[in-house]
Amino acid sequence: MNVSTRTPRRLAAAALLLALPVAAGCTSTQTGGGGDGGEDGTITIGLITKTDSNPYFVSMRAAAQEAADAAGAELIAEAGTADGDNDSQVAAVENLIASGVQAILITPNDSTAIVPTLEAAQERGVFVAALDTQTDGNRGVDATWATDNTRAGELQGAYVKAALGTTPPVLAMLDLQPGVSVGDQRHAGFLTGMGLTDDSPEIAGRQDTNGDQSRGQSAMENLLQANPGINAVYTINEPAAIGAWTALDNAGRAGSTVVGSIDGGCTGVQAVQDGKIAATVMQFPGKMAEEGVAAALAFAADGTKPTVPASGFIDTGVQLITDQPLEGLESQDTAWGLENCWGGES
Repeated sequence: MNVSTRTPRRLAAAALLLALPVAAGCTSTQTGGGGDGGEDGTITIGLITKTDSNPYFVSMRAAAQEAADAAGAELIAEAGTADGDNDSQVAAVENLIASGVQAILITPNDSTAIVPTLEAAQERGVFVAALDTQTDGNRGVDATWATDNTRAGELQGAYVKAALGTTPPVLAMLDLQPGVSVGDQRHAGFLTGMGLTDDSPEIAGRQDTNGDQSRGQSAMENLLQANPGINAVYTINEPAAIGAWTALDNAGRAGSTVVGSIDGGCTGVQAVQDGKIAATVMQFPGKMAEEGVAAALAFAADGTKPTVPASGFIDTGVQLITDQPLEGLESQDTAWGLENCWGGES
């Protein structure tokens, strides 16, 4: 779900262009397809995020804007009206095509329903890339930049397991919701990192939270009522983790329970520093945007397209963040995390 716009590690778009792996792809126009850009020949790139209010997508948009500005390109930013709203994203794609953009970067609200619209953009010679969320079968896009959510889950699970040491886990799992790939991948990865399966008796219970803090608290309260001996908690994201910690703290169990999470938002990293979350796994929406812009610029220049791995997406990396490092698990502390988190002040 959700590199900071203020991180010193951010790359300039020009540098990314030099490092980007590409394979030749011919186009029918001098600028690489799509429209002719601005009246002065400026390269124009469209960015469509799921919403324009979520800090994750705000940071993605800011990184894309900075990368476009550095290259002298124009960025037109659009967004869905709400998470899950496909119709508004369809309209945004159509508007961008009509405005003559050479490239569209999108975080799809509906990975299947948006495909025909994206394919229509490709047919017009527009470079299309997905950020954060893959389309169904990777159709309608020339490339995808995203987090390896299975790996993120594995790192969370490995940390929780190591933190427990020889203590047998009594595990609560605070999931997303059924059928959402991000949630399924993080859940499965966590169990792999713990060395468990869905049938393992160590799992005391599980509830869906929709990644919401209040639902995370309610879910944790329910699970604690059923099994007060819970000593480990998987969480789909940091809001759910903070909700879980609140329930644990109210029950006097916060100090004896290992809570892990994923995302790397500034609020979540602060919760790690405050001792509410033992560790989180950071992802990098800014890097997705920067590399997407760099690929759009390369395509507009001479029609080149990125080489996409067999996984179907270009992995933008994850990083374990904790102030309690454990042997065998490479991590960064929260000071580094707060310099590289997303969702804070730029």
